Amino acid sequence: MSAIQELESVTIRFAGDSGDGMQLAGTQFTNTSAILGNDIATFPDFPAEIRAPAGTLPGVSGFQVHFSSTDIHTPGDVVNCLVVMNAAALKTNLRDLEPGGFLIVNSESFGVSDLDKAKYKISPLEDGSLAGYRVVRVPITKLTRESVAECKLSPREADRCKNFFALGLVYWMYERPLEVTMKWVREKFATNPQFVDANIRALKAGYNYGETVELLPVQYRVAKAKTAPGTYRKITGNDALAIGLAAAAKLANKTLVFSGYPITPASSVMEALATPDMRRYGIKVLQAEDEIAACGIAIGASFAGAIGVTATSGPGICLKAEAVNLAVMTELPLVILNIQRGGPSTGLPTKTEQSDLLQVLFGRNGESPVAVIAPCTPGDCYEMAVEAVRLATQFMTPVYLLSDGYLANGSEPWKLPDLATQKPIVINHPTAHNSEGWTGAGHEVGEGSASQYLPYKRNEHLVRPWAIPGTPGLEHRIGGIEKQDVTGNINYEPANHEHMVHTRWKKVEAIANVIPDLAVTGDLDADLLVVGWGGTFGSITTAVERARKQGIKVAQAHFRYLNPMPKNTAEVLKKYPKILVPELNSGQLCWLLRAKYLAPAEGLNKIQGKPFLVSEILSAIEKQ
Repeated sequence: MSAIQELESVTIRFAGDSGDGMQLAGTQFTNTSAILGNDIATFPDFPAEIRAPAGTLPGVSGFQVHFSSTDIHTPGDVVNCLVVMNAAALKTNLRDLEPGGFLIVNSESFGVSDLDKAKYKISPLEDGSLAGYRVVRVPITKLTRESVAECKLSPREADRCKNFFALGLVYWMYERPLEVTMKWVREKFATNPQFVDANIRALKAGYNYGETVELLPVQYRVAKAKTAPGTYRKITGNDALAIGLAAAAKLANKTLVFSGYPITPASSVMEALATPDMRRYGIKVLQAEDEIAACGIAIGASFAGAIGVTATSGPGICLKAEAVNLAVMTELPLVILNIQRGGPSTGLPTKTEQSDLLQVLFGRNGESPVAVIAPCTPGDCYEMAVEAVRLATQFMTPVYLLSDGYLANGSEPWKLPDLATQKPIVINHPTAHNSEGWTGAGHEVGEGSASQYLPYKRNEHLVRPWAIPGTPGLEHRIGGIEKQDVTGNINYEPANHEHMVHTRWKKVEAIANVIPDLAVTGDLDADLLVVGWGGTFGSITTAVERARKQGIKVAQAHFRYLNPMPKNTAEVLKKYPKILVPELNSGQLCWLLRAKYLAPAEGLNKIQGKPFLVSEILSAIEKQ
């Protein structure tokens, strides 16, 4: 019986060929740790190729999970335990393993051909290059085949169980129970008892291997984290977006129409909304023939009185630009989810980046103002999806929601909200009988003609009414050509065009009156303010916490609203003589803060398809 050593937190990475089931192994470890009550943060890493040659460097897939007995914000800077299924996985991931960390190796995947594919001249298991790590060699392929021998599987089917052998071994190392994964296997393969038996046998074999061969002198235990009471689930950013959109439709008592075109890493939002459970809530999902059609369908849905939503990544945002401009001109609500990835062009389709901020702000012809918001954690994607629908319908404008690949695929524990306590999204469509009373603005039929409806007569926020086509007495023109204010008639007059440009811009700026102020945490009297937006929140927060523990005075502010920015932004920025802006781009928010507020902002930029390490931001703070 091994001794038990208590640890505060552990970071594990599973890595192997894209067909080795590393994403599944990591997900199962995450689910088990979440149920045990640990705080968790994950970072899946996918190859861009659909099916790279087995055993090659481009085909390596990984899944990193950080689990802790305390509150955490990132999937970890360095890996404490690395599980590699072949030589290519070792070569691409070893640099992230801490000195003295555990390295569990499938020793049977280091043959001559394996080494050649991984571009090794000599086996790293034999040349002494791994002397700085605690190497655990396990013949995983052989032991997996032996454990499932009675299941009468083909060699290929047997080898597909080796991820569960590795998972069982890691479960033993970190004192994790098998029951959660066994339950999943029984449900997943309910129609194929042979696969149920094989996977459970492999899982138990891995666990028993660690126990019976006395692989390590100790096992490790990470205690349950202290969390607020409530019901929790593990959630990814894209799942949270889908649930948030469904919740917003319920809060608005509206049908939500989602139209999209498959693109990494946004596709899983459409997949989540297309499930039978979502259809029960009246969600309508259409897969369009292209990105342009997807946006047009969403606009048409909004024109008809539904909530129109589309989702894509950077390349799709380029294609949707003209249609988004139509929504700007017609002043219809539209939600556009942009799950950012590395660019330009196809770029790095499975890697994260924050390089679309300037595109969504300015990437359309003419003066084309839109609202832009950005969630900061996987769980926050739920809140900001609801907020996107609220702002789009309240201000009759397109709203971009900027997530990214890191948030989309990463996961964390999420406390289920109580929909009954959430603020309803109030939408009042005018009719011939209530048009005068719509938000107290006075959208009367008339001005000399009892039959003329005034579709662009605005309320106190400069927002026009949302009249549903076919409503008796409310017939009106709509389209992409410039409108005359109030009547909506086509008007080419120079003064009217300038007036309408300013009116549409002021309407979007009025959103600042209903969003929260920019909050500042940390040392309010510091000289340095660290500013971020979107998915950099976890790394920045952790770096600021560590800096303050070292005695460095530093404050933090994080933007979730990017256009318009909160009303107190100028007041916050002018208090700090130094402003550091970490971004996964070449400095887009930094450029905006300098241009708009003349802020003394300095960028910390990373464009590698990977999120910031905490150490990278901490080092920049220490140098200020």
